[in-house]
Amino acid sequence: MRTERIVISRVDHSRLRLLLNGPLAFTAEPSLRRSLQAELLRAEIVDAEDVTPDIVTMDSSVLLRDLDDDSLEMYTLVYPNRADTANGRLSILSPIGTAILGYRIGDEIEWHTPEGLRRFRIEGLTLVPEREEQLLF
Repeated sequence: MRTERIVISRVDHSRLRLLLNGPLAFTAEPSLRRSLQAELLRAEIVDAEDVTPDIVTMDSSVLLRDLDDDSLEMYTLVYPNRADTANGRLSILSPIGTAILGYRIGDEIEWHTPEGLRRFRIEGLTLVPEREEQLLF
């Protein structure tokens, strides 16, 4: 887990705080809730128009390169009620979902998952709702 600040829009930050205080969050493991809480605490909160197009936000589609096997995976970062990993929709309350929020294209991230330490790089974004003024929840 990194210690430098990540960037989160004010809208995403507010919605994620509501999520963490709502009943849906309590279906997730406590350690996953704590991880998201920690990320929100260290985040730089900005207005949606100040989110640059290279930053992972909620509902962004993200191309990730696994740095251990060089494979590529595409995920859309979503709220838990829309998660469906078989169709590429990754919950914010999953280890990798929490790990990528607020990072930029080119960032390399290490994160502990149930399968062990995962290392990946954000290769690209194909949808950044803040930049397109699409705030989905």
